[in-house]
Parts: sequence; structure tokens; C-alpha cells
Amino acid sequence: MRATRFFISTTKEAPSEAELVSHKLMLRAGLIKRLGSGLYTWMPLGLRVLRRVEAVVREEMNRAGAIELLMPAVQPAELWEETGRWAVFGPQMLKIKDRHQRDFCFGPTHEEVITDVARREIKSYRQLPVNFYQIQMKFRDEIRPRFGVMRAREFLMKDAYSFHASKASLAETYQIMYDAYTRVFSRLGLTFRAVAADTGAIGGSASHEFHVLADSGEDLIAYCPDSDYAANVELAEAVAPATQRTAPQETLREVETPKQTTCEDVAALLDIPLTRTVKLIAGMVKGSAGEQMVALLLRGDHMLNEVKLGKLEGFSDFRLANEAEIRAVFNCSPGFLGPVGLDLAKIRVIADHTVAAMSDFVCGANKPKYHLAGVNFGRDLQEPDVVADIRNVASGDPSPDGQGTLQLCRGIEVGHVFQLGSTYSQAMNATYLDEAGKSQAMEMGCYGIGVSRIVASAIEQHHDEKGIIWPATMAPFWLVIVAIGYGKSEMVRQAADTLYAELIAAGHDVLLDDRDERPGVMFADAELIGIPHRVTVGERGLKDGVIEYQPRRAAPGQSGEAQKITLADATEFLTGLLGH
Repeated sequence: MRATRFFISTTKEAPSEAELVSHKLMLRAGLIKRLGSGLYTWMPLGLRVLRRVEAVVREEMNRAGAIELLMPAVQPAELWEETGRWAVFGPQMLKIKDRHQRDFCFGPTHEEVITDVARREIKSYRQLPVNFYQIQMKFRDEIRPRFGVMRAREFLMKDAYSFHASKASLAETYQIMYDAYTRVFSRLGLTFRAVAADTGAIGGSASHEFHVLADSGEDLIAYCPDSDYAANVELAEAVAPATQRTAPQETLREVETPKQTTCEDVAALLDIPLTRTVKLIAGMVKGSAGEQMVALLLRGDHMLNEVKLGKLEGFSDFRLANEAEIRAVFNCSPGFLGPVGLDLAKIRVIADHTVAAMSDFVCGANKPKYHLAGVNFGRDLQEPDVVADIRNVASGDPSPDGQGTLQLCRGIEVGHVFQLGSTYSQAMNATYLDEAGKSQAMEMGCYGIGVSRIVASAIEQHHDEKGIIWPATMAPFWLVIVAIGYGKSEMVRQAADTLYAELIAAGHDVLLDDRDERPGVMFADAELIGIPHRVTVGERGLKDGVIEYQPRRAAPGQSGEAQKITLADATEFLTGLLGH
């Protein structure tokens, strides 16, 4: 492609609202242009990258045995009402009406549509298993679209859905797809982790997320460097302490804490480790007699995990108590709450495993400006009603697989695989006849990849102060020929055209920068856009029969410095670099 026949629209500055590096660089490099909140036009350069990613995804889906189709983006409400998700999916669903005032939505996902296809087309176990996939735009009405295409309202997604006659068959395809995802992200040159995850609104049983590791990631991941264990902190198990609770050594006493309302401040005042403090979080849960107050006990340095809490019996509708509710029950303001003296007939106490193993701890006194020290279960307060894992894991915690300790890192979710089971097939009566002629509900799997999000995620991992550094498989062009003075020098024009033609004939995707621009502008654009390889053709070098080669990023063991290559050997040299 010649630059004069293409469309390059780079800028020196990004809009002030762009926060993430990927958002800034995609706008500066002219990959995308903003149309509205969470809506972006993929410009020619960006579309080339998007199609590169899409091609790798499609190749690996086909290799995994999935069959491509394309479902409507607009879906009738009746399908969603069958599964009950029309009312519960939430405000992320964009609901629309046609001219007859019939309800539709712009599909945020396609479980209902594909299940409708399956129940109409699959009649016998002989047709199973089958795995369908599509690559299509989705729409989710994000409450606060941000970070460019990282969290846009319209995005390109690969979603696949498999149907099975048994759980064993589903598990087999789940592993096949897990392996396919691993190949996709490896081929795209991404550093990633597959982590055990919560199934969330999609539903089902087993679930893994694939995260590109980046400091800007919204998700916190717990992993063990000494094993393959990795999980989203929402799901990562906080292993109960191996040691038993020690006998009390201190007497119960009040300590004055006039301004200290946090465990951190109390620990600092008393000159004790934060790990010796316990905090009480007041919440409300729905019961047969209405909402009831519950008291959650966590160590001072630990954070409540509401996903884990929500899986305990009776806690699916948990919410934090407001200040008025707290004062009505504790007769005390938040910041001085504690478990000693609670009326357990009115308040359930749920303690994290770590707290249940503590002795001689410090907690609130349920009295303004005071805390209690030397607190012990059994002596000063009753044992908790429930002891459970209700906290986020922390760096240094034992790994649940027993292979070492956990570390935390940030990740950007780019893929998710689910074993849905029969959740949707039962709701929509998607059945088949088994070998005995008996009707059975199909087992189902669901597998998604955020194609457009991958582009931004790759930039978060691969950039420098000059711009993007694309992995070779994602780059819009593999090589750029910077022809200095192309329109003024016959020597440059002839050499650049010949090299360009030879590389194109060899099957390389090359950009010939034949614009009438200063060398500095051309170099800056090439670096901003992130093309992996660059050769410069200029009169000075051509007089000596050489051109200059410069990699965008140094290969392992190489300096990355510019080097002279003879024009006669250029095609062979570059072909070797580009792997053709």
C-alpha cells in the first residue's frame, strides 16, 4: 500500500478526556475516531489491525472444530422473556421498538438466539456435539463508557456456543476451546493468564477468564508464581489459617480513640500491627420477616468479597447498611462498631476464617470514641453464627493448590469461557432424543472473545514514549519503506518502487511512505503507528548502494540500532526478517 493512496491521520496530541495509554495512542495514530459516547469509527489503519486479530481468532475457532454462522444483531423480546433475562439483564440492554411497538433489543449477547436455533434444528443425539460461532458487533449500554474501545458501548466480539448430549462431552469441548483461546492469545503476542472466575449474569458452572496482564487492568488477579493457579479475586479462595486459635493472654479493656475511626488509625495509635485489629461491617439481608441486620467480621487489613458473601445461604440480596440503620441498631456511629455485646437474637454474626482464628484482638466498643483491646471469642463474646471465606485474598496468602503463596496483578479481560449446562436449554425447551428415544435437555457451553478490546489491550502491553509497538501478528503493516524525497529524486523513487514491488511479490504487507513530508514526520508516524520494521531509502545511502534498516523494537539479544544493508541484498534480508 502506498501512503499517498491510503489514509493516514496522525496527531501530536490526544484529547484531554483520553485516560489510558491505549486510548490516547489509538486516537493519535488515527486508528479510531470518536462518534459519540462509547461509539467509535474504526479508521482504515485501525480496521487493518482489527481484521488481523479477527483472522487469528477465526483460524483457531475453525481449527477447534467450531462452525461459523451469523445471527441477527437485533433480537425479539420474546426470546429473552423465555429465559427471564428481559427483566433482569439490567440497564446495559438497549431496548428498542419497531413500528408496530413490538419490543426488541440490540443484542448484548446471543445465548437466547443460538438456543432457539438449536431447538429448531437439532432433534437427535446423532447431531451432537456441535459448536457454532460468530464474529459480530454487540451493544451494551455502559453506564460510563470510558477508555476508548476498552469499555465502549459498541464492540466487536467473537461468541461461540456449543451443544452436547452429556456433561462429559461439554467438558471435552470446554477444554478444546480453552486450548484454542490459549493459542489465540499466544499467537497475538500477548502476555496473559487464564483465571478461574465467577459465572456472573451469564450463569452456569465452570468458568475461566483470559486476562491480558497490564497495570491499567480493571480486574485484580491472584496467581501463584510457582504453579498454574490463577483466579479472579472475586473467586480466589482465601485458605483458612492452618494454626489453631491461641488461648487469651490479655484482659478485656477499653481504650480511648477520640478521632480514630479506621483500623489503620487505631493500629497506629496503639502501636500494634494492623493484623491484630478486627472491623465490623454492618449489612442488611432479606428474610421472611423483611430485612435483617447482619454483622460481618474481617481482619483490619482485609477487604470484604461480596461475590463470595452472596453465595452463602440467605445472602443473595445483601447490601451495606446505611448510617441511620446502623445507629438504630448499635446506638453508635460507624467507625466504632464491634461484635462484643451484640444481641445475637437480632443480629447474625458472620466471621471470616482469619478472624475466627484470632485472639487478643482490637475492635470497636459500640461506643463513640472508644475501642476494645484484648478481645477473645468464647470469653468476651459468643462464637460467630457462621465462619466462612468472605474476604479478598491478599498478596502472600497461601495458594489454594498448596504450591506456594499468592501474588496479585492487574488484568484486562479479553476472553471468557463458560460451562453453562442446561440453564438455557431447559428454559427454552431445547431438547433432543437420546439413544433410547427419550427427550433430554441439551448441555451447553459459551465462549467469548473481545476482538476489539484485544487491540487496546495489546497497546497497553506494547508501547513506549514514541507510540505503539505492535506484535507482528497484529501490525497493520509488517514493514514501512520511508522514501526520503520520493517526489524529487528519480534515484530514490526507482529504488523504493523496485524494493516495494519485490516485497509485495514475496507476499509481504508493506507500506511505502511516498508522501511529500519531512523525514522527521515520516519517522515519527512510523513509530507512532507501530510498524515492526522500517527501511529508509535516501539519496545519500543510495550513492553507496545501501539503505538503512531499523526495527521498532530490538529482538532478544540484539541492540535494536539502525544498520546499513546493501540495496542488492535488501529483499532477501527483509524476507528473512519477516519470516517468508
